[in-house]
Amino acid sequence: MNGHLRIGACLSLSGKFAQFGRQAAQGLEAWRSLDGAVDIAVEDDHSDRRTLEAILPGVAARCDILLGPYSTQLMRAAGDMAAESDWLIWNHGGSGDDVEGAHPGRVVSVLTPTSRYAEPFLQWLASEPGGQRDLCIVNGPGSFGRQVADGAEAIARQLGIRTVRAAPDDEIPPPGMSGEWDLFSAGVFEQDAEMVSKALRMPSPPRHVCAIAAGVREFGNVVDAPEGVFGIAQWFPGSGHKVTLGPPEDDFLSAYSGRADVPPDYPAVQAAAGAMIAIRCARLAGSADRDALWAAAADLDTSTLFGGFRIDPESGTQVKHQTVLVRWTDGALLPVPNGRTLDADGERTAANKLD
Repeated sequence: MNGHLRIGACLSLSGKFAQFGRQAAQGLEAWRSLDGAVDIAVEDDHSDRRTLEAILPGVAARCDILLGPYSTQLMRAAGDMAAESDWLIWNHGGSGDDVEGAHPGRVVSVLTPTSRYAEPFLQWLASEPGGQRDLCIVNGPGSFGRQVADGAEAIARQLGIRTVRAAPDDEIPPPGMSGEWDLFSAGVFEQDAEMVSKALRMPSPPRHVCAIAAGVREFGNVVDAPEGVFGIAQWFPGSGHKVTLGPPEDDFLSAYSGRADVPPDYPAVQAAAGAMIAIRCARLAGSADRDALWAAAADLDTSTLFGGFRIDPESGTQVKHQTVLVRWTDGALLPVPNGRTLDADGERTAANKLD
């Protein structure tokens, strides 16, 4: 497909998802400056479903490639609209299992699904020497936290880790847990920050704490002394991903630094990855037709600076990308080598280490 392609996206430049939506927009602009053969149009959905529903049709009509919004909540609505309107939408911002697999032929996802989010932390726990310890899994309201927690519970079971589920308002740790216990919190950013702060203030705090929200640098600004807290990130700089499509990590980070005062978190990189994969599929297909794009995506097996990309050709769910385990160390967020993963049957197999 020759000439400039036009990419459209509704992103949260204001509202409760703004800190991540603005990063996504900056990530797209950083990538555009390196690709040079695309135009990008971004409109503000104000972190609001009704606003998204009002403006997304206009964006879709003006663009060759349509990127989804940030957040599982908004992407769920965008996926429904894509199915109703016969669009193909590239999902870089909603990792919910129900979102990724809801509309085959209409949604292509680049993110690790929520059910696999916790995998690197649980592998790390399972590799620690010592006897049986209990893991308290806390999830907030809504499907995102529930899906992350359900996935964590299933993976922990495969690894032989005993778990107890709790809600944020329950007694933490729940009665009956062992003296040494660990905590995994799966909620939206504010919920995770509140739960971790609560846990760190306990007279007998958990031995290890992991929270989804701790995977972004902003976490260090809202939680006092997060030293030692683990986080989960869809991407982290220096993770050592092999890049076969798009710019190397150093080039992207340099382009991003010219547009922002702080380094990017994963929302910026996953948006850029969604765009570069979509453009690659359009060029392979020689068309922006929905069926042609879907066929190209279903056949593509590649990797970007964000990590691996391969979808289930039946559902559009991402099957290759893996989350990254990070940890707050000496005031900084750093990647943690985990080195092992689970195959489809729950067996532990070697994986690429994070250098």
